[in-house]
Amino acid sequence: MNTIGRIFRVSIFGESHGEAIGCVIDGVKAGIKLSQDDFTADILRRKSGAKGTTPRIEADTPEILSGVYEGCTTGAPLAIIFRNGNTRSADYSQFRDVPRPGHADRTAALKWHDFNDPRGGGHFSGRLTLPIVAAGVVAKKMAGIDIHAELVEVGGVAKADATDGWKSILEQALRERDSLGGIVECRTGALPAGLGEPFFDSVESVISHAVFAIPGVRGIEFGDGFKAARMKGSEHNDPFCDPACGEATRKNGAGGVNGGITNGEPLVFRVAFKPTSSIGRPQQTWNFATGSLTELEVPGRHDACFALRTPVIVEAMTAIVLADLIRINA
Repeated sequence: MNTIGRIFRVSIFGESHGEAIGCVIDGVKAGIKLSQDDFTADILRRKSGAKGTTPRIEADTPEILSGVYEGCTTGAPLAIIFRNGNTRSADYSQFRDVPRPGHADRTAALKWHDFNDPRGGGHFSGRLTLPIVAAGVVAKKMAGIDIHAELVEVGGVAKADATDGWKSILEQALRERDSLGGIVECRTGALPAGLGEPFFDSVESVISHAVFAIPGVRGIEFGDGFKAARMKGSEHNDPFCDPACGEATRKNGAGGVNGGITNGEPLVFRVAFKPTSSIGRPQQTWNFATGSLTELEVPGRHDACFALRTPVIVEAMTAIVLADLIRINA
């Protein structure tokens, strides 16, 4: 539900326009140096304000409520909250009757019999990725492994072909009151061999479980990914190397995992994010109050391409999973 992990466990709570959002992290080792400043760099990477992102600006200041004493983790559950301040809930009043296409407005209302908080998407909002990023900061300290994610494609245009850093296609989407998706690639440093379990708790399974919890994810692939279906075995296989050479395999087409277990190579995977569902462009959709089709133009402040802000979230989810796998394997 709202918790992931076996030993290193992360729970998130809150709604987009509620009093606060946050996370509770259990299984944190004692003695890790941790202060409010440790969260700054990753929080800024997720922050809005750049071209193509929402104009909603929040302070995003982490408040550490428990689990830290005299600058170090205590081993007790670590609780972190972020206050919500810059909200415009009136923008969402119409979505009870006219749910936004692509959003959880309708499914949440059906599941919870209209008791859900619809403001700003409520508990389904991308704002809930902020405490995930905070948990990722702690997880990175726990895992001690280099993790780097970057945006490699926006609106079907690869990074190498985006000579203006995707500025022109973002501006076009804004003019058209539309939105774009993107692809994020994540790579880690070489992982300890032997992490993960066969079948249901394979490394790919647990990473995918975590990554698909990020709002807007539509696909994930590891190593050669979907290209492997068009390759021959001689092309896709990863012959092993002499361990003295410093690499486990010659090409890492499997993305660092064999049989669901890490093989000593870096973990490599890519994540596809859908275009932002909230767009100002008119859409024909159903009005459940009148029982008829209606034209909807979604008001409010939204990202033209929320994928721009997701690399640090993918890193955080990866770190959370790896921190747990390392604790399990210890």
